[in-house]
Amino acid sequence: MSFSDNERMSRLTARFAAAALLATALSALPASASTAGSGSGYTPEQVCGSGFGKVAGGTRTVTDERRIVRGYVHLLYNAHTGENCVVTIKSSFVGQPTLTRATLFVGSGANKFEDKGAYKYYAGPVKAQAKDVCVAFNGLVTNLRANEASSASSVQAFGGSTSFGNCGTQRMRKRGNG
Repeated sequence: MSFSDNERMSRLTARFAAAALLATALSALPASASTAGSGSGYTPEQVCGSGFGKVAGGTRTVTDERRIVRGYVHLLYNAHTGENCVVTIKSSFVGQPTLTRATLFVGSGANKFEDKGAYKYYAGPVKAQAKDVCVAFNGLVTNLRANEASSASSVQAFGGSTSFGNCGTQRMRKRGNG
């Protein structure tokens, strides 16, 4: 069966139109659909709640020993309440209840606040007062189910701050500065 030049041109035009339509539809997806590669559909602002905003340097990758990103741990701050908030959002094992943790250290580290459990999407929010006090934070994402022992095939991913910081009242990122 042979196609005429007009039929070939019509089919080619239809393919280009379909590709353009698909590209347009994908570009119209909301920004939260691709938030930090989380795949969970949650943003740190949603989890921490109203009034919380990301701080400079407050998003860190949670990576395993092979440097595969398994999630992101976020530090947010509420200037009105003086509270910090930490949440770990999974990008691996999403939808599976696996051991996930969010930890916030306030001051010299003597005050530790933590949420740890077998979660499907994220750990946290972990909130604590820390106005004008330095904080540190970290997160954990694993493929371990509740009460499951670690083994050679276990994945354990860690991430967070390497020292105390975000000590002052000017922690909020200014809009437009990323």
